[in-house]
Amino acid sequence: MDKILLQLAAELKVRPTQVNAAVELLDGGATVPFIARYRKEATEGLDDIQLRELESRLGYLRELEERRAAVLKSIDEQGKLTPELRASIEAAPTKQELEDLYLPYKVKRRTKGLIAREAGLEPLADKLFADPSLDPMSEAAAFLNPDAGFADAFAVLDGVRDLLSERWAEDAVLIGKLREWLWEEGLFQSKLMDGKDENNPDISKFRDYFDYAEPIRTVPSHRALAVFRGRTQEFLDAKLSLDEVLVPGQPGLAEGRIARHLGWSHAGMHPASPGHAQPTRGAASAGSVGAPIRASDELIRKTVAWTWKVKLAMSLERDLFSRLREAAEATAIKVFAENLRDLLLAAPAGKRVVMGLDPGIRTGVKVAVVSDTGKVLDTNTVYPHEPRKDWEGSLHTLGRLVATHGVNLIAIGNGTASRETDKLAADLIKRIQQMAPEVNIEKVVVSEAGASVYSASEFASKELPDLDVSLRGAVSIARRLQDPLAELVKIDPKSIGVGQYQHDVNQSELAKTLDAVVEDCVNSVGVDLNTASAPLLSRVSGLSAAVAASIVRWRDANGSFRNRKQLLDVTGLGPKTFEQAAGFLRIRDGDNPLDLSGVHPETYPVVQRMLTQLGRPATEVLGKSDVIRTLRPEAFADETFGAITVKDILAELEKPGRDPRPDFKVARFNDGVEDIKDLTEGMVLEGTVSNVAQFGAFVDLGVHQDGLVHVSQLSNKFVNDAREVVKTGDIVKVRVLEVDLARKRISLTMKLDAAPQARGAKSADNNFRPAARNERAGGSGKAQAPAGGNAMAEAFAKLQGRR
Repeated sequence: MDKILLQLAAELKVRPTQVNAAVELLDGGATVPFIARYRKEATEGLDDIQLRELESRLGYLRELEERRAAVLKSIDEQGKLTPELRASIEAAPTKQELEDLYLPYKVKRRTKGLIAREAGLEPLADKLFADPSLDPMSEAAAFLNPDAGFADAFAVLDGVRDLLSERWAEDAVLIGKLREWLWEEGLFQSKLMDGKDENNPDISKFRDYFDYAEPIRTVPSHRALAVFRGRTQEFLDAKLSLDEVLVPGQPGLAEGRIARHLGWSHAGMHPASPGHAQPTRGAASAGSVGAPIRASDELIRKTVAWTWKVKLAMSLERDLFSRLREAAEATAIKVFAENLRDLLLAAPAGKRVVMGLDPGIRTGVKVAVVSDTGKVLDTNTVYPHEPRKDWEGSLHTLGRLVATHGVNLIAIGNGTASRETDKLAADLIKRIQQMAPEVNIEKVVVSEAGASVYSASEFASKELPDLDVSLRGAVSIARRLQDPLAELVKIDPKSIGVGQYQHDVNQSELAKTLDAVVEDCVNSVGVDLNTASAPLLSRVSGLSAAVAASIVRWRDANGSFRNRKQLLDVTGLGPKTFEQAAGFLRIRDGDNPLDLSGVHPETYPVVQRMLTQLGRPATEVLGKSDVIRTLRPEAFADETFGAITVKDILAELEKPGRDPRPDFKVARFNDGVEDIKDLTEGMVLEGTVSNVAQFGAFVDLGVHQDGLVHVSQLSNKFVNDAREVVKTGDIVKVRVLEVDLARKRISLTMKLDAAPQARGAKSADNNFRPAARNERAGGSGKAQAPAGGNAMAEAFAKLQGRR
């Protein structure tokens, strides 16, 4: 454990005492939000990001140590654990390097190399490799063993080849060197699989990768996952290759590196001619012209080639493909998590009566009105579109609902018929304001991703048992405008629709990461104990789904909580759970004003000493900065709660129950722009960022198809990652660069003062165009650029993986 603590401290660039304190708290059942918020004293200020990284790495390193112990035990039981091998195993920093070392000692099926060793051919193999001048056929004659399958010299030498190649392929140092060299020099290639119709709609989505190559170490996440998806669906062939021209009789680059590692060179091989694999790139050193040919050199050369082609090439390709996939998945999961965080922490409309409209054409527009606390007040279905076209009747119904319930905000789902329904809402608002100019009603188009999942969920059935499934979606749309966090936690994070290639990544790791994001967001905002749903409460630090359900049952039976202490009356909620959860739960108009704040009940005595010194009750101190700033933190610090905790208490008293989310505002869609056909180049529009990836941001303009602002069009300054400029939910102004009706692609720019880009011009961002082979090596290879070299078009293809 000391070894793990020291490694974590070095990786996080913090002190071992901080790591030790955090690990003890995590092992004791504390959550990351609780430690980050209320145990700063113990960890000396580790934040939630550091703690999440620590938690993840701690799990990996503990698994590594368990595997290390198992490997040592296995090799020791075989009687093969030398001091040198033990030292190497104990120093292995990763699971892969540990498995490389263990490879020769794993219990294997009977291989050809093992059969040759059992037949007594190992002395011959060692002899021929040590002295290549020996004649292999003559030497092999002394090792004939017909009973073991080695009846003649040719069979014996085949056994020597199998034995040596197997030994070399299990050399951990050689494998490590080749793996890193291939990562630096290898090309990740893909092409259309033979016999596949490139015009098939399912296959044509992968057109960018029909003839594609890029250095494997530079392949971006979205391109790697696209190729892997195409390969899984059996549309694409993918392989790892080297930038070399192979010549018969000459060693390839990989074979040359193996020979160099073994310390062997072919004494009779002439120097490579121009265009051949060059020794300076890793080939074995050639002998001088006219050097004597050693009898065993050809056998060893063929064995080296066999080692590469049969034993190592495919396994190393699998290793590096796994490495690329893991890195790509980690990036995709990180992007998904960041977008989810932005969406969950989007500005809430707050306590406003909202009408939710779930657009539809033939099935009608579903309508739900919810109160300022989210209670369903009324529902209906109107048919303003095809086939009924009851525009006036729909306006009459909606107007009546607005007047009856005092609606002042309309939420419109962004699905099919969204723009037409938005026009209906605009007409409604216009007519209402003509009759009552003082009435202020706003309309907002919101993402309805996940609403259908919620509608059919078990929780929705319990929460809205009397509503048809189709109407529950309208309720969700209305509520997510009031409080995105409170509503979206009811939906599986993977169904919220802000990720890319989310079905291609490790699902358990994705779920774990997204759950952590939801937990962090919920606890950073805080939860109203008397109004929160069970799904929202279950995300509070320390509360399980069962305890959350118990809280709701207690509330239903006893009425609102009057103070945090009453939580201890809830079945299944003991002192430890209370410690973890209480600070994140808020009570409005309760017995103790502090229960509305983020001050933890365990520190109430500290606050009481402050109030005593001020001579005022809490109600006259909370929110009064001028009063609170007269207090000195060090005057109230003690052995239990130090200066860091006291400063946090004072900050919370200044702004009790502060919400970290931004103020609510809405995008204004342009009148007359309802379909992609209404867009023209040069048009300036306002929209909402719906999704962000490294290569750019997708913007909802209210025309059913999101437009793309490529990373090169986000700013006049260089941008490496789109999230440096925008985040999901941002309202931005954009100019239309190009509209491709056939492929339903909208190219946008946020550089409003830049000169218009010529139609068909390539993107200024060259990071997405892999260097051509002839540019790298001077060969005759063809340039391999996805999307015809157009970075903007290539990025658009990634939208296919969003949903």
